[in-house]
Amino acid sequence: MHPIVNTGNSAHSLRSIMFSTALVGGLLAACGAQPSRDEAEAAKNTFACTLGGERIVVRLDTGEVRLLMPDGERIALYQIPTASGVRYSNGNLELRGKGMDLQLVRDGTATPLRECQPLQLPK
Repeated sequence: MHPIVNTGNSAHSLRSIMFSTALVGGLLAACGAQPSRDEAEAAKNTFACTLGGERIVVRLDTGEVRLLMPDGERIALYQIPTASGVRYSNGNLELRGKGMDLQLVRDGTATPLRECQPLQLPK
């Protein structure tokens, strides 16, 4: 049996227990929360692809693309006008292609993005 320490202020202890219980309950409820409207809207323009056997996340935004690389690095690429398809670059890395046929170009070497699918938010 565990000893109970009497601090002399049972009202304070009760409030602390109630606050802790409410906090834990709120955190648990948040874990099961539905995606926000902004998250759902962003997911419409977000795709998960495979790059060299590893997952990369591509999010299209107005005038730019944001990449989440397999190592966790976040990269922003900016739109470059093109006659056909899409092209985004930051001077070091380039994303180009048509539709879901995309390539990531680094140091002049193009690597295709494969198996691109819309990102599925947890339900």
